[in-house]
Amino acid sequence: MATHKVHSEKDCFYFITFTCYKWLPLFALSSIHEYLPGWFYQLSRKGLILCGFVIMLNHMHFLLFALPQSQDLNQAIGSGKRFLAYEIVKRLRVRKQENILAFLAAAVPPKERGKGKKHQIFQPSFDAKLCDSVEMIESVLDYIHQNPVSGKWSLADEFPQYVLSSSSFYENGTPSFITVADYREIVDGDFKVQNSIYL
Repeated sequence: MATHKVHSEKDCFYFITFTCYKWLPLFALSSIHEYLPGWFYQLSRKGLILCGFVIMLNHMHFLLFALPQSQDLNQAIGSGKRFLAYEIVKRLRVRKQENILAFLAAAVPPKERGKGKKHQIFQPSFDAKLCDSVEMIESVLDYIHQNPVSGKWSLADEFPQYVLSSSSFYENGTPSFITVADYREIVDGDFKVQNSIYL
């Protein structure tokens, strides 16, 4: 996974992944999906528009479009991950996951602990790949949507049935639980930010 790489391009699509520390199922244990519609809305207010996603037990993939006036991607995602980590810790406490919280507290590197960090929720940084063609965008969306039924995962019988992704939107035209913008409208120039539900 790429770490600490500057992603400065705008008016483009990014395929983004981040993962829970040691691949622990923290998203599932904290039911963080309940919090994510508001989290992605805050990203949209920074000019980063959600076009596809999947929330797995211990990682998430999503496709963002960075508007020309968007906030710096590294800054927006870094800040967003920090607030997401706070929410996960809060939810783990409510669920009395004390052993996991102790493990995550012990995992904080001394240098980070000196800065006030209390829990290691995520693997360092995040992975972001520039999607510079329609073919790549469609390949990324296919990968995202197939994730719950690929490899070791058996989270649904068929991938459009997995509710924690945008597959129902793209496959059936039905809204996903987090609102997404259709990448085709952006590519075709039909996406109007001023009339959208995002801002």
